[in-house]
Amino acid sequence: MDIRKIRLDESEKTYSGEARDEYEKDYARLIQSPAFRRLQGKSQVFGAGTGDYYRTRLTHSLEVSQIAREVARRLGKTYPFLSKPEHPGLMLEPEVVECASLAHDLGHPPFGHKGEEVLDRLLRAQYDLPYEGNAQNFRILMFLEKRTGSGSGLDLTAAVLLAINKYPYNLGEAGRLKGIYEMEWEGISRLRDQWSMPAGIATLEAQLMDLCDDIAYSTHDIEDGIRAGKILMSRNFIEDDRLIGHIVQEIVNDQYNMSVGWDQTDIPAMVKQVLEKYLEQWETVYRESGREPSRARREMKARWVSRFASQVGILDDPKTGWKRVTFVKDGMQDLELLRTMEILKKLAWVTLIKDFRVQRLQKRSEIMITRLWESFIEYDTGKLILPPDWIESFEEQKGKWPWERLVADYIAGMTDAYAEKVYSELFASRSGSIYERD
Repeated sequence: MDIRKIRLDESEKTYSGEARDEYEKDYARLIQSPAFRRLQGKSQVFGAGTGDYYRTRLTHSLEVSQIAREVARRLGKTYPFLSKPEHPGLMLEPEVVECASLAHDLGHPPFGHKGEEVLDRLLRAQYDLPYEGNAQNFRILMFLEKRTGSGSGLDLTAAVLLAINKYPYNLGEAGRLKGIYEMEWEGISRLRDQWSMPAGIATLEAQLMDLCDDIAYSTHDIEDGIRAGKILMSRNFIEDDRLIGHIVQEIVNDQYNMSVGWDQTDIPAMVKQVLEKYLEQWETVYRESGREPSRARREMKARWVSRFASQVGILDDPKTGWKRVTFVKDGMQDLELLRTMEILKKLAWVTLIKDFRVQRLQKRSEIMITRLWESFIEYDTGKLILPPDWIESFEEQKGKWPWERLVADYIAGMTDAYAEKVYSELFASRSGSIYERD
C-alpha cells in the first residue's frame, strides 16, 4: 500500500475508474467540484465582475498551480534525495502540488479578506468559534462537498490533503489563529500520525504550494494594480514618502513575517531601493515593449515570476530537523529575495486594498455579510429561508456541529454575486421572480 495515496473514506460504493492514477482522480474531483467553479465569482483583489481583465480566485489558483508544478518538476531534477524518498513528507510530486494549489483558496468567502474578517468576528463574538479561510478549505474538502458513496467530502488522497495543509495545527487550541477546525483535524492528524510527521511541520509539497502562492500574489496583483491605475510607474508615485511609510508599517505589523531577517536591515531604505529598482526595470521593459503598456505589464510579471521561481530551493532546517522550501542562493537561504517579495506584496496591499474606493466596497460587503448572518442565525426563522438540502444536512449532522457553523458555511460558500442576490431578495424593495434558480 502506498501511504501517500490512502484515502480517509474510499467506500466500495464510490465508483472510480481503475485506469486512472490516484492523483488524476484527485485532480478531476477538484476541478469538477462546485466549490472550485465558485472561485470564478470570488474576489482576488478587485471584486469579481469588476472587469474582464482582473484576476479572480479561480484564475489566481490556476496561476499558482502552474508555477508550483513547474518548480516541483525542476526541483525533482535538482535534488537527488527527492528521487529516493525516505519519508512520505519529503517528496515533491508535481501532480500533488498542482492539486494542492488548485484547492488552496476554496475556503475563502465572498468579498475576499474582508468576508473572512467579518465571519470570524461574528462567530467569535457570539459563539467563541473561529472562522479561518485555510481551515474552511478542509471543511469543504472533507465534509461539505458531496460525492456519491463518500462521507468525507471529495475524499482526496493523503498526499494532496497534507499538501494543502500549510498550517498543521488544531485551530481549537488556545491562541491559534491559523490551522484546521477540530472536526477536520481529527482526520488530518490521523494521516499525519500514519506518516510520522513531526508536530507543527508541513510537508515539502505544502511548503512549495505556500511559497508559490506568495510568488503569484507578489507579481500578479501588481500587474492588476498597474492595469487599474492604482500603482503608477512614475517617480512621483514610487518616491512618495507616504507610500513608503505605509509599506514599512505593514511590514512591521505583520506578525507572520518576522522570520525573514527584518531586524538585519534598514526597512525604509530597503523599501525605497526595491521600489526604485522596480521602476528602473519598468522603464527599460516599457521601451523594449514598444511603449505598449499591456505588453510591458505582462513582461514585467513574467520576469519577476521567473526570478522568484528560479531561486526556489530546499535547505536543511537545523531548528526543526526537517527540510525547508525557500529561496536559495549560494547554498544559503536568500533572505534578501524573501524580503523583496514581501515588499512587493505589501506594495500591492497598500495601493489596492487600502484604496478608499476599495474600502468603501469592503464596508458595503461587511454590511451585507452581517445582515445575512442576522437573517439566518436564529434557527426557527433561519431554517425557513435556507435551501432545504442544507437543512437536511444539518439535521443529519447536528450532533457534530452547531447551527452557527452551518450559517457560516452557507455564507462562506457564496460567490460575490450570489451574496448580493440573496441580500437583495431579503432587503431590497423588490427583486426578480421567486422562481429564478439559485
